[in-house]
Amino acid sequence: MTDTSTDTSTDVSTDVSAATGDRGPAGAAGGAGAPPAADEGGPGHGSGAVTGGTPAAGADDDGRRRRLAAWRASERVLWRGSAEQSLARGLGTLTAGAAGVYDLGEPVDVYGDGVVAELERRTAALLGFPAAVWFPTGTMAQQAALRAWAGRTGNATVAVHPQAHPEVHERAAFSVVSGLRTIHPTTQPRLPTADEVRECDEPFGTLMLELPLRDAGFVLPEWDELVSVVDAARDRDAVVHFDGARLWECTPHFGRPLDEIAGLADSVYVSFYKSLGGLSGAVLACPGFLADEARAWRHRYGGQLFQQYPAVLSGLIGLERELPRLPEYVAHAKVVAGALDEGLRRAGVPWHRINPPVPLTHQFQVWLPYPADALNEAALAQSEETRTTLFRRWFTEGCPPGLAVTEVTVASEGLAWSAEDVSSALTDFVRRLV
Repeated sequence: MTDTSTDTSTDVSTDVSAATGDRGPAGAAGGAGAPPAADEGGPGHGSGAVTGGTPAAGADDDGRRRRLAAWRASERVLWRGSAEQSLARGLGTLTAGAAGVYDLGEPVDVYGDGVVAELERRTAALLGFPAAVWFPTGTMAQQAALRAWAGRTGNATVAVHPQAHPEVHERAAFSVVSGLRTIHPTTQPRLPTADEVRECDEPFGTLMLELPLRDAGFVLPEWDELVSVVDAARDRDAVVHFDGARLWECTPHFGRPLDEIAGLADSVYVSFYKSLGGLSGAVLACPGFLADEARAWRHRYGGQLFQQYPAVLSGLIGLERELPRLPEYVAHAKVVAGALDEGLRRAGVPWHRINPPVPLTHQFQVWLPYPADALNEAALAQSEETRTTLFRRWFTEGCPPGLAVTEVTVASEGLAWSAEDVSSALTDFVRRLV
């Protein structure tokens, strides 16, 4: 597996994974998971993501408005989340881009036809599957897929990582809603190895792999390792499902096209609101027989929506505009991470970790030995006073004592940042901590 740690001092535990009881840097199933990078449209899942819950109405509303105001006013950011927009700007962006991806003279969709069917067709082609099914959420898409596979394999047990999204962020939906049971081939902060899959001491019907494994630091195996893991599952007569919420940005690391990566699995889920910047929504790519069954489960789960064209059009825009640019973002994330690492060394910060040391996608974690409140105030003050946003929100949930973590995403606006720009912004940020 790719090494996922860079340490600069022994003042703080040099093994974060050990300090968390082999849970990895982001926590474990049943506990706090990796923090969302922002509760306003970050690459995470909203401010309830840390515990898989939903924040109370009005919780931290003043703080949220302050953050949004600062981020919107920032002239320099590494990325800008779609949920940071005003309603007017969001509608304007959708209207401006929609005509370039679909004939707006066509009728609106009704219960999944029209533009919804077109997005399904395009996604199936990109991933190399004969069929695809649109869902309003990835949570629903994966439950439908795994429930359908359980019926066909006769085994409702799913082998999954304890830091995978369904285990940490979905309120035990697999078991509570779908009657599925999960087991963990490994608790290490990485995906399981082929040997761990072969040696798993319980039978399972489906092996689910989250690519990349976000809560462990957006980590990925090497290509040959992934192939071996899939083969090991097949040797046990299990099917393989990819949680590909962020699969789009994995192509540079694997050095393979999307259809070859997705083709290793029996079914794949992809998201449209994370890396592609859509409003919401997901697609399950799979064989035709599973698509038919998934549509039935979608209806049972309440996902047979009357009209969905705004979200679907935003997904088509993402495929057209963002998908081709993701390799650029991944490449530049390495520049940003390297500048942060060097800058933190020079700044004399007592300890830090960039995880992974060399990002495998366009997202990575930064760990620092300061209280989250101090880090958040420094980040927000920098945004407000300089109109430069380097970091978003910091969290301590799931961290060893004395540490806080944030996620960094590099997207289109981040491409303008040189290593010197990152270093300068970091120097100003660290100054605010002293």
